[in-house]
Amino acid sequence: MSSPASTAPTVLLDAEQIGRTLRRMAHEIVEREGESLDRLVLVGIYTRGVTLARRLATLLAEIGGVDVPVGALDITFYRDDMSIRGGETRAHPQPVVKASSLDFPLDGATVVIVDDVLYTGRTVRAAIEAVFDYGRPARVRLAVLCDRGHRELPIRADVVGKNLPTSRAERVHVHLGEDDAADEVVLERAAE
Repeated sequence: MSSPASTAPTVLLDAEQIGRTLRRMAHEIVEREGESLDRLVLVGIYTRGVTLARRLATLLAEIGGVDVPVGALDITFYRDDMSIRGGETRAHPQPVVKASSLDFPLDGATVVIVDDVLYTGRTVRAAIEAVFDYGRPARVRLAVLCDRGHRELPIRADVVGKNLPTSRAERVHVHLGEDDAADEVVLERAAE
């Protein structure tokens, strides 16, 4: 008898909890940046980081009274795991490349990179490299909805919605209404 590949997912955050978490994150950004909100830009990492950045911008307009520009960043060509390893076998399937959209200057700005889940830190490293190809910000910060640990690089988020202690065998999936059927964060555990 074989066991299934994973057990039923556990909902860690529902739509209401995600909304409250994002509002708290927006308040934290306003407190951290203070008088410098007019030099703040949000850059979301495709796909769900872009959606979260847009939601945070709406909240920042409500809370801080400032319209924060939002950009979208595709880090595909900055990743360190897209090369061919071990002959002809790709580390990952052929990526789908999306257009980055940063229609505002980054020079001298405070750039907040926004992503859904912080795990090894490799995605964030790639995003930082990509940001510097667009300009020279005064500072770069990181805001993530979920931090699940297991860093492979010395990267930490400045604003974290929820810390989720996980094992490497578990997977955290963020679903957002704009991209998926509903708002939720789920944990999938590998079968024993």
